[in-house]
Amino acid sequence: MPRDLLRRDLIQEITARVLDGRLAAGARVNEVHLARELGVSRTPLREALIGLADRGMLVSAPGRGFLVPPLEPEEARRLYPLVAELESLALRWTSPFDLAGLPEALDLVADEMAEVLEAGGDLLAADERWHALLLSRCGNPHLMRLIEQTKLLLRRYDTLYFGGVRRAEESIDEHRRIAASIRAGDLPAASELLVRNWVKTLAFLGRG
Repeated sequence: MPRDLLRRDLIQEITARVLDGRLAAGARVNEVHLARELGVSRTPLREALIGLADRGMLVSAPGRGFLVPPLEPEEARRLYPLVAELESLALRWTSPFDLAGLPEALDLVADEMAEVLEAGGDLLAADERWHALLLSRCGNPHLMRLIEQTKLLLRRYDTLYFGGVRRAEESIDEHRRIAASIRAGDLPAASELLVRNWVKTLAFLGRG
């Protein structure tokens, strides 16, 4: 396997372990054990760990190797507004013509979110699909890459801070209003609602 592909696969696997908690927040990465588990040598593993530290998914600690960053409310308070502004920028940089065909599809995903909520399921996957669809017409790959990398950091907090049933109901309504604003050709209103949708989540920290 080419070295760049191996490094990419390792980054994806380690990222998945951080996000699902197999590599716990605040824990030190045991490179010897992890290399053995993944069936790789220390050199490509360390390259992947350095790459993840550059992206903020891990922390390089002198004398201690690599650590999974602890979950800190202050980081969440920095990340949510940042993602809000980046997504809003991507929406504003998308032409109204390209956005015109999206509202119906966005409403279908919002309907799915409502069904998942009623069934007591996990909304995060449907919510991610909705936002991915909203930004799918943005033609700036550099901005989209930045959004993807930043949202990966935020994903560790989504389960903790999604806000419970009350916030989920409000969020679904906000999603519908964003789609309605796009349908009406009011991109500034859609952008403002999108920022509000992200930032309001912070007001629901710890509430159900």
